[in-house]
Amino acid sequence: QLSEDVERVSENPTEEREEDMEVHEDSSSVILPDGELGTTTPSLRFSKTCLKNVFSVILLFIYLLLMAVAVFLVYQTISDFREKLKHPVMSVTYKEVSLYDAPGIAFYPGKARLLSCKHHYYDHIPPLINPGQPGDIECTTQRINYTDPFTNQTMKYALVVQGPRDVKKRELVFLQFHLNETDQDFSAIDYLLFSSFQEFVSSPEKAKFMKDCESSYSSWKFSGGFRTWVKMSLVKTKEEDGSETVEFKQETSVVNYIDQRTKPGSDQLFFVVFEWKDPFIQTVQDIITANPWNMIALLCGIFLALFKAADFAKLSVKWMIKIRRRHLKRTRQVTNHIS
Repeated sequence: QLSEDVERVSENPTEEREEDMEVHEDSSSVILPDGELGTTTPSLRFSKTCLKNVFSVILLFIYLLLMAVAVFLVYQTISDFREKLKHPVMSVTYKEVSLYDAPGIAFYPGKARLLSCKHHYYDHIPPLINPGQPGDIECTTQRINYTDPFTNQTMKYALVVQGPRDVKKRELVFLQFHLNETDQDFSAIDYLLFSSFQEFVSSPEKAKFMKDCESSYSSWKFSGGFRTWVKMSLVKTKEEDGSETVEFKQETSVVNYIDQRTKPGSDQLFFVVFEWKDPFIQTVQDIITANPWNMIALLCGIFLALFKAADFAKLSVKWMIKIRRRHLKRTRQVTNHIS
């Protein structure tokens, strides 16, 4: 920049003369009478000019440092934004309902037989009058046969029962099964839960519906000789493509059943209760915490600061060049005057 300005001055002597006239006017106060000419005033002016130049250089370095910090902030902001895009945050919300869509409970009893099934309210289950004997079946049930979705060879028999709906009244479903004999050391009945019993009823292909449910949902067991209490909660998960999956979480408590029949025999009794845990449906979805508008605003501010710093640095360099040229001209004028 200094060399360019020197060439420009040598090519434009007219402008140099005009600047010389301006400098002469400014330096008229510098030229003293012969008796008072000395080295104090030029040295004082030189020291002031030197201090100004040093101060300008310091300011220039400070703004260069700020520009470096701004560039680092831009890089860090873009890196954080890309990292947040790759790692979304799981968001959990709860929606309170008074009635659930009645779930479907699919039992795989095998050789066991359903003796009774009733809906009760307010967690009140009256004592059984004739345990082990057939009773009332007041639940809506469906029986379905379908092939195992994992082997495609074994036929499976499922008993599908409509689950509880009214969560405010603490509606529950109490079922009793009976197994006459077993050749195993322990006996249990498998079951699985799916989200809507009505979808199963209205499905034109119930076998395919059950195969899909068995492939998608987990299965559990409850044992004979115990009263098993199952409290369900519903979890909905929203995927990135907009689809929604439903699963159940359950808390199970098991209480020993004391068989007080006159002739217990070798048969097994199964008791199981299904109830909703709470009236809240849990919805889980992944959200991206990175906001592109915040990043754009931050980048705009950083770039504005960069442009402002670059403009100030440019003006500072021009100002230092101008001060240097004036100092040289004043020095030449004082030397010419003395000579």
